[in-house]
Amino acid sequence: MSIFSKIVSKIKLPPVKRKLIQIAAFGFCNPQVQNFFSGKIYTGKWKTFCAPGLNCYSCPAAIFSCPIGAMQAVGGSLDFSFSFYVVGIVLAIGVLLGRTVCAFLCPFGLLQEIIHKIPSPKFKLPRFLCYAKYIALLFFVLILPTASSQITGIGDPTFCKYICPAGTFEGGLPLVAARQELRGVLGGLFFLKLGILIFTLAACVFINRFFCKTLCPLGAIYGILNKASFRRLKINHATCTRCGACESACPMDVNPVTNARAAECILCGKCAEICPHGSIKICLQNKC
Repeated sequence: MSIFSKIVSKIKLPPVKRKLIQIAAFGFCNPQVQNFFSGKIYTGKWKTFCAPGLNCYSCPAAIFSCPIGAMQAVGGSLDFSFSFYVVGIVLAIGVLLGRTVCAFLCPFGLLQEIIHKIPSPKFKLPRFLCYAKYIALLFFVLILPTASSQITGIGDPTFCKYICPAGTFEGGLPLVAARQELRGVLGGLFFLKLGILIFTLAACVFINRFFCKTLCPLGAIYGILNKASFRRLKINHATCTRCGACESACPMDVNPVTNARAAECILCGKCAEICPHGSIKICLQNKC
């Protein structure tokens, strides 16, 4: 076993401690809480690095860049050396953990889970809508920023600028609340994004992790890498009775018995936790 594999094998993320890890990850990525009062944005050396989850660059408390925002910025500026660095980091995290990042390290994922606890009827999302996030990744993150830089000479971070509800919640609203001069220049674009945020959060009440399932381009990248990730589900089909408990517990509406490496699986561990026969385990390189 290589040294890298030995390090990976030591990583354990127990399902019972997931909320604590999510809160700790939020605090680690957003320690500059005093900036919420001043409306300043941290621009120090740590902004050279990207957070593993979707955490807005413009969030006053954030010390890291958002990987999706960074990919758009460098793609739009055609600074390919830094672009390869950003993509390399995202790919490395994806190969190591897959969509584990979504379940444990993404602040907006935590917010969606909290909102979903509001009492209401709960629904499953039609499966075809899950492909929308791949369209968002292709057009709004990869194609349009680069195309705008070729046409106008200035890259346009289209996903962050026109869609991202996480950016509106973490960056837009706190900055507007703290800085009076911004409130006087609010335009249609801000209210468009505010509408997208309100719709997204409202949808999360009824559909668990609505944004993760439909619009998150970072989730799309990590989902593609799920099949190659070190962290994975392992199903013991000899003891599995196909009772359906795992599928009912899955926040992403995945049936792990039939598709243990599904792109939608966020490896949260709920299926393993609820399985009455212990037929599902979360493994690292098949080491359980």
